Amino acid sequence: MSYHDVAGSTLAKGTVRTLSRQEELPLLRAHLLRLDHESRHDRFHGFMDDSFIERYAEKCASDGTLVIAYLEEGVVRGAAELHPPETSPDVQPEIAFSVEAGVRRQGVGSILFRKLIAEARAKGYRTLRITTGAQNGAMRALANKFGAHLTFRHGESTGTIDLKEQRTAPATPAVLTPMDTARAVVQFNRAYWKFLLQLYGWKQTA
Repeated sequence: MSYHDVAGSTLAKGTVRTLSRQEELPLLRAHLLRLDHESRHDRFHGFMDDSFIERYAEKCASDGTLVIAYLEEGVVRGAAELHPPETSPDVQPEIAFSVEAGVRRQGVGSILFRKLIAEARAKGYRTLRITTGAQNGAMRALANKFGAHLTFRHGESTGTIDLKEQRTAPATPAVLTPMDTARAVVQFNRAYWKFLLQLYGWKQTA
């Protein structure tokens, strides 16, 4: 799957554009490695070591994942990923986001979300799947804003965005009870150990 450039957009001090898959892999990898402990936990629903993130970034460069990035002075500070449906267990394209702490609350997440949805529509996708950790309130709120219908299972908030809908008003944020949070702590390891094993298994068979 090839990358298609989107018009660069200026935001705050930086620019939003599509990364080239191979040449700019180090920019995505460096961004993910630079995430602080909390941000890394939110992005991967659990703390993942550097070797895992390096493998993850390498996989994104080879499996057709589209990455739209927010850059400041050539450095990626935020990224939106569109993973092709064939890489998903339910054959549904999946999206993921990461924004470094220093550039939050500047609208970076929102503009990345809008551009990623535009790219998904251009590719003819009808729905998108988004999965975020139960503790990641900021991402749940952003997903709801763009029309995700979130449900709680396996220690995660999982949502589907219907691209045929033209929602502009924020939806009501999902509310987690104390019991939900306790269940999340117990259950999220199960789902992400499975993901971890799948990722390392891909590396072994590549």
